[in-house]
Amino acid sequence: MSPTVTVIVGARPNFVKLAPVVHALRDRPGVAVRILHSGQHYDPALSAAFIEQLGLPPPDENLSVGSGTHAEQTAGVLVGVERALLRDRPDAMIVAGDVNSTLAAALAGVKLGIPIVHVEAGLRSGDWAMPEEINRVLTDRVADLLLCTSADAVGNLAIEGIAGERVVLAGNTMIDSLHRLVGHANTSELLASLGLERRRLALVTLHRPAVVDDPERLAAVLAVLERLADQLPVVFPMHPRTRARLQSIGPRRARKLVLLEPLSYLDFLALESAARLVITDSGGVQEETSALGVPCLTYRTTTERPVTLELGTNRLVGTDPAALAAACREELALARDFAPAAIPLWDGHAGERAAAAIAAMLARGAQ
Repeated sequence: MSPTVTVIVGARPNFVKLAPVVHALRDRPGVAVRILHSGQHYDPALSAAFIEQLGLPPPDENLSVGSGTHAEQTAGVLVGVERALLRDRPDAMIVAGDVNSTLAAALAGVKLGIPIVHVEAGLRSGDWAMPEEINRVLTDRVADLLLCTSADAVGNLAIEGIAGERVVLAGNTMIDSLHRLVGHANTSELLASLGLERRRLALVTLHRPAVVDDPERLAAVLAVLERLADQLPVVFPMHPRTRARLQSIGPRRARKLVLLEPLSYLDFLALESAARLVITDSGGVQEETSALGVPCLTYRTTTERPVTLELGTNRLVGTDPAALAAACREELALARDFAPAAIPLWDGHAGERAAAAIAAMLARGAQ
């Protein structure tokens, strides 16, 4: 019988990272792929639209875990994935990134003796206050095949004693999705509908608790963004968490900003590729902007993606609103050619290399 692989998706970044791997595995003869959706992101704009636009088949199963505390979400995914694995008994399972679904699924799999593949392994920020850092480190410890996006990730794993044929430098599968769909995104009518022009907008994504949960910190950041809006439109697609916090401090604090609901993948890419600069606390956005050649100001004190600082277009500005304001002024004073960064193996073929490494692992397990 053909080997079977269960792919776990749960949050929006998972879909973008895993779509190229799913496509490449389905193109290989003799591998059956099953998609299990944890339901961590359940808003249609954060899940269903992404699945459709990325060309993924509908999930074979949805656990509908939804929101909750870290413990509630992790526990719900752990229980649901264990039941699915006991029923289906796949030959391997694939997880991606660093969200709660990633760790919970990996724990369920390793306790059942099912080989774990971790896409985007080896990233490290060194910041243990980030739940994502805990998730990615623990997932790497139990994974059987670790697929890395960049050489620094391979080095991080080597420092932790993880090396050999378990570790493969496959490249960045998220950038595969970007390469495949950015042309479609550029035909989006979103810019015209908002009255925006290319290179005449700033795009903002902020959602981390350290930034948005403290009313004073959020208000200070919004004040910086409102001053920036005097120079060019500031577009802010709001994560549900951020919108809820904004309501608590008063929507008038963001009266100059273009506030949007969560966007589909293609609409977000349309804004991202057209932006003069991007302000974010997201990990994946740091990578996408580097691949697009768009300047990115990361409103954090650490990043698990240092390659975007060294070879990309990313700049780490910390979490001082005054430093963010200064960085915006400095960036807007520069002339830019918006050339994509030349980061090794961010070439649109990482999914194929990942699928080849997974097939080789399955072949070793069958011997």
